[in-house]
Amino acid sequence: MRLSFFFVMIVLTLSSTAQILKVAVAGLNHDHAYGIMNQFKNGQVIIIGIAEPDKNLADKYKKRFQLPDSIFFSSLDELLKHKKPDAVLAYNAIVDHLSVVEACAPKGISVMVEKPLSTTVEDADKMAALAKKYNIKLLTNYETTWYPTNHQVYSIVNSQNSIGSIRKMVVHSGHQGPKEIGCSPEFLSWLTDPVKNGGGAIIDFGCYGANLMTWLMRGQVPIAVTAVTKRIKPDIYPKVDDDATILLEYPDATGIIEASWNWPYGIKDLEVFSQSAYLHALNANVLEEKQKDSLYKVNVNPAPYRDNLIYLAAALKGEINETNDLSSLENNLIVVRILDAARRSAREGKRIELKK
Repeated sequence: MRLSFFFVMIVLTLSSTAQILKVAVAGLNHDHAYGIMNQFKNGQVIIIGIAEPDKNLADKYKKRFQLPDSIFFSSLDELLKHKKPDAVLAYNAIVDHLSVVEACAPKGISVMVEKPLSTTVEDADKMAALAKKYNIKLLTNYETTWYPTNHQVYSIVNSQNSIGSIRKMVVHSGHQGPKEIGCSPEFLSWLTDPVKNGGGAIIDFGCYGANLMTWLMRGQVPIAVTAVTKRIKPDIYPKVDDDATILLEYPDATGIIEASWNWPYGIKDLEVFSQSAYLHALNANVLEEKQKDSLYKVNVNPAPYRDNLIYLAAALKGEINETNDLSSLENNLIVVRILDAARRSAREGKRIELKK
């Protein structure tokens, strides 16, 4: 009984001190929007407004999540005339991220977009300039940011400095294909569009590796990028690639990003080869290390932040100052440059050098 009492007191204390954000949602045509809706249902966030121009899509969400008509608006500009959120979360096409920042920044409202930051370097630079001018947070959300194993790898390599310098990194990110796994028609309509998404698998999954490698290399810009893309299923994805391999060159290391909509199952993992060891984060919770002939499981500590909302609340309070953070603007500007160079390399069939 005494243990139960103290457990209840701890829960109540945590609940009373945790900041519950009041957010607005820009767009619902990204299936990751289901995540924020489930967080809303679980009491982790307060949604004070949703901007969605597609009435049928809005009605679908109203019905599924029992949302009131009063929080829906036909545009973000209209929403922001009536609501003052702590932040805006963008769940729309990547090409529309710029317009979200253009609407929010002058009002001093911070923005978190779904990965990647933008489709082009030009848009990314405009977004960064607006964030700087109006002093807002501009963050990017990746599923893999909340994987405890990835943070354990970073700690072993860059904090503990126990296995020497990185020599090679490999990131696999992919699944059977967005249509094959049942993504919504609204999501597919822009995810498979070369302008609205910026590309196919090379953008959708290539961004994970670019993000993680930039982080592990402490914000270092690659010397050059080389990429090969394929269209293995042109009958399903006629406008964009569905498989991409991206090579990143660093002075003393190499990064290989394998992104695909053609695999027999979904996978997001990270491999690091260093001077003295091999680390393999198989998923969010399982990490293996091999030194010489010994392979063993590594105890994994909890990630600093378990999800995007807890991280966002901390960022808004000024508790996160790391410029190379996985969600940071600085990191994700480099990610966009890597992806842009990868597209050019695949299109032109040559190695693309990046300026510092």
